Amino acid sequence: MTTPCSAASSRPATGAPFRLIINGYGRIGRCYLRALYEAGISNEFEVVAINEPADLAGIAYLTRFDSTHGRFPAPVAAGDACLLIDGRPIAVTHATTPEAVDWRAYEPDLVIECSGRYGSRTELQRFLDAGCPRLLLSHPGNGADDVDATIVYGINHETLEGGEGLVSNASCTTNAAVPVLELLQREFGIEQALLTTLHSAMNDQPLIDGYHHTDLRRTRSAMQSIIPVSTGLARGIERLLPSLAGRVQAKAIRVPTHNVSAIDMVLTLSHDIDGREVNRLLRASAEGCYRHLIAYSDEPHASIDFNHDPHSAIVDGAQTRMIGPRMLNLMVWFDNEWGFANRMVDVTRCWLTRMRATRLRPSLN
Repeated sequence: MTTPCSAASSRPATGAPFRLIINGYGRIGRCYLRALYEAGISNEFEVVAINEPADLAGIAYLTRFDSTHGRFPAPVAAGDACLLIDGRPIAVTHATTPEAVDWRAYEPDLVIECSGRYGSRTELQRFLDAGCPRLLLSHPGNGADDVDATIVYGINHETLEGGEGLVSNASCTTNAAVPVLELLQREFGIEQALLTTLHSAMNDQPLIDGYHHTDLRRTRSAMQSIIPVSTGLARGIERLLPSLAGRVQAKAIRVPTHNVSAIDMVLTLSHDIDGREVNRLLRASAEGCYRHLIAYSDEPHASIDFNHDPHSAIVDGAQTRMIGPRMLNLMVWFDNEWGFANRMVDVTRCWLTRMRATRLRPSLN
């Protein structure tokens, strides 16, 4: 069983930084850690451990240098079984199963599950049984009953009570689509929605053709083709916006870019509208109560313009189209790594703050 290095310490007093562990240190795991530092809130959270099967030298190197997001905003080095960030040690373990880590020894408040390997409640329960107090997933659960809550920050994060054990941060596409759809459903009503995600290549695709996946399309070179893949986006949207149940269809196409994706939305609305009216609503929302989640632009853009953009969605107003008075076509950009990692940080802060407040709340008995 893996044990902590010098990063572990005695349980912090009330008001001390929340203690976090990152399980799985790939694209989202590394972006999550970076987001804590770039947002200037790393002192609110103490990442006490990272569990990642890769070797420590590789972990340190890919933390320090990132081909998509640039250099890490603080000094990074490999220590003795630790990753050193700005001189602060983070224990590094290399377990491949939840049971192989002594989670309790680190006294975490939350484990951030970024490996993407676990989706059913039975699989996720293994973390709790092994000593994790609570788990935040960087992917949807296999079904609604496999987690205690699926949260899209800005939409339903207020439903977190603090006592949950398993919470999903949904998917990057769900986080991009739901705020826009929620606005349009509330203002105009949506009768039907067809969403096509144009998603950057991912690490479940090979650079050249190879026996890489049970989905035969994903055995083809990611950098040479536009490749249709399956998606659970429609289910995810209906889970968050039940008023749209039975009205949403979705498909996904992987494209040969490294980062930044888009959703092409075709919507039939309940009322006659003008495209300019839609853009006014989305612009006002991006400048108002939704400014943390949605951005708006009507300049001529290419996808690279939104690399490292922290918003969940960026509405491209120049691409808004109407077919008749009720059929609306929107283009929504999103950084599928950075925007999603920032929403994971938001959910972390909300959930743990509720957890601490619940513990401090005086008894009424």
